[in-house]
Amino acid sequence: MSSTELPSVPPVPPASVLPDAAAVRIAEGERLRSVELSGITLSVRSRPPAREGLPSALYVHGLGGSSLNWSSLMSLLHDVVDSEALDLPGFGDSPPPDDGDYSITAHARAVIRYLDASGRGPVHLFGNSLGGAITTRVAAVRPDLVRTLTLVSPALPELRVQRSAVPTGLLAVPGIAPLFTRITREWTAEQRVRGVLKLCYGDPARVSSEGFRNAVQEMERRLRLPYFWDAMARSARGIVNAYTLGGQHGLWRQAERVLAPTLLVYGGRDQLVGFRMAQRSARAFRGSRLVTLPDAGHVAMMEYPETVALAFRELLMDTTDSADEGDTGEPDAQDAPDSPADTGDGTTADNMRG
Repeated sequence: MSSTELPSVPPVPPASVLPDAAAVRIAEGERLRSVELSGITLSVRSRPPAREGLPSALYVHGLGGSSLNWSSLMSLLHDVVDSEALDLPGFGDSPPPDDGDYSITAHARAVIRYLDASGRGPVHLFGNSLGGAITTRVAAVRPDLVRTLTLVSPALPELRVQRSAVPTGLLAVPGIAPLFTRITREWTAEQRVRGVLKLCYGDPARVSSEGFRNAVQEMERRLRLPYFWDAMARSARGIVNAYTLGGQHGLWRQAERVLAPTLLVYGGRDQLVGFRMAQRSARAFRGSRLVTLPDAGHVAMMEYPETVALAFRELLMDTTDSADEGDTGEPDAQDAPDSPADTGDGTTADNMRG
């Protein structure tokens, strides 16, 4: 993203002089550490695996989210993968990138730098929303780093954006973020969280009282960060810019280049990513399987973590079986489509081979 595309903003103070904020929440059994790489510092959340030798997994959150978004799913998969979740630059506990670049390409570069530096690849890669676009690009340009790809409501280009997603997209317009900040200055953290839950969940009532309190505390922490709205606006602009790219750099073209076995998860009540995009994604990602959750919203891994965990376990089992049998992974080496399977909670899992 060129500097001419960005509005004039005051420089972000270095992390050493940022105001004190409440500590980032660490769920029981998790660890949090900071990793310094070229031009970025990443906060990495991990959960020790049930035993040594399990394959590595990496989780990438969406716009306005953090590694906390994956805690429930990580706890359900600790017996099959060695899990880590990143806070993207400018989100969670990670400070802004040195160059102020929040494009999809820059975020993907951060993920690649971490995987190269850590030596954990190839990994089972997960992405939600913005993280879905990022991990799609990673899987396309660095297939050597990805064993499988799991996408929960990936933010891939839509010609007809849902009306409920327009306010989020407007953050990309220069000047909107400061205006929104002024308009909502009197809003409490609790009011903001209720709005986010209403937008992202199919049924906000599924959030426990403890989960709601934790979300309010995290919102209060983020609002104290001087770069919070800048990171949101620039990342939103990064999504919009990525939507306009064509040719080999277009996200749909890159989706077609992904070689890793792919699991797609879409919610029927998603207000940010159109449910109609599920079938297009299933066609674009070769050898993919599609799981549809009619009652879920935008963050199925938080709303229905057990169902998402089950779907991934099936992907992992089938992938392992294919590897044992010497499956080449080429499209014409795939078996015939599996029949739809009932996964409970009113959801369906349709295995679709590209």
